[in-house]
Amino acid sequence: MSIQITMPALSPTMEEGNLAKWLVKVGDKIEPGQVIAEIETDKATMEVEAVDEGVVAEILVAEGAQGVKVNTPIARLAGEGDVAKPTAAAPAPAAAKPQAPPPASMRAPPQKTVEASATPGERIFASPLARRLAGQGGIDLASLSGSGPRGRIVKSDVEAALKGPHAQAAPQQSRELARQAPPAQAPAPFKSLESQGIRPGSYDLVPLDLMRKTIAKRMTESFRDVPHFPLTIDIEIDGLLKARTEINKRFGDKGVKISVNDMCIKAAALALKLVPEANASYTPDGVALHHHADIAVAVAVPGGLITPIVWAAETKGLAQISHEMADLAERARTKKLKPEEFQGGTFSISNMGMMGIKSFASIINEPHGMIMSIGAGEKRPVVKNDALAIATIMSVTVTCDHRVVDGALGAAFLKAFRGFLEDPMAMLL
Repeated sequence: MSIQITMPALSPTMEEGNLAKWLVKVGDKIEPGQVIAEIETDKATMEVEAVDEGVVAEILVAEGAQGVKVNTPIARLAGEGDVAKPTAAAPAPAAAKPQAPPPASMRAPPQKTVEASATPGERIFASPLARRLAGQGGIDLASLSGSGPRGRIVKSDVEAALKGPHAQAAPQQSRELARQAPPAQAPAPFKSLESQGIRPGSYDLVPLDLMRKTIAKRMTESFRDVPHFPLTIDIEIDGLLKARTEINKRFGDKGVKISVNDMCIKAAALALKLVPEANASYTPDGVALHHHADIAVAVAVPGGLITPIVWAAETKGLAQISHEMADLAERARTKKLKPEEFQGGTFSISNMGMMGIKSFASIINEPHGMIMSIGAGEKRPVVKNDALAIATIMSVTVTCDHRVVDGALGAAFLKAFRGFLEDPMAMLL
């Protein structure tokens, strides 16, 4: 019996990917753990490893194919009596409907494979997506039989369990909320440019790549579905700039080069620990209060942006934050980040001050409860001791998810954040 290799789900939100490169050809013998292909997602280019051993009998989707749906068969391993086909097939159409659900025979790099212990000496093999769905649905992976290769638990196994009679019931509050919630509003149908008065042939159409499609979808959903509001504050940063200059002067020979953005990351993390209720995410079952301030920082890349994460930023010094951000930003621009380096986080920062933008408000990056927008520092007239003076002022806006962060809580966070920036020495305590 032959085994199908399918387009893997390399992240919980992945729906399609580009098959950038095959690293094997028809007739090659492959082994579990061998890298066989490179897949481009909306954020990164990732190597994919084989789960099964066998001989490549047929390449179903040629390298370079765009928009291949998750679970679409892309290759086949030979079974007994099979004869390998010598030529590769043409690229699968982007809109081809996934075949549901063939055995999953690929997995992401080893760090993403889930091996949960059921009993001493026994391991449960499950895909990352299956693990996530099981956690959300209250399903014990040890109670499932996997239909994937070598009994690996895959998405369809968890979905079947969720529909079964033994699925864990949702909390009563969640059921009540579900009954009371109005039906989701369908997106408005797209209007062609011509129907809006744009003359045919008067523009060039640039096809949407995976990153731009994902940005368009996620930002539309966030802006439409998350009740949000902005809060803006002005912060005097002359003391911050002086401290930054002194740090870089004293430790520059050791490779330390601190930016204002690095200091904002640290200050935001400390403010979140000082006001822990603001470090939160909304879920239908309750408000999740996060243990660490995992700061996602927007980085502009060709075709869009990506938000690599400084994990547990409250525990790290400015030098470490600076080095991490330089590395993350460089690898983000070359699409070399691993999924665990940009998926998740508890709070977002977008800094357009370095581009000269004075003030702006960002769209919430779910599941974060807030996103901070940092504007440019500029000399402004201020009143000090009833006299006119000049100070360097930076406008900062946080967009809040009103389901978890109300006005008073957002104001408390901003007060703490301003305290750390206006008195940088406080960040050392």
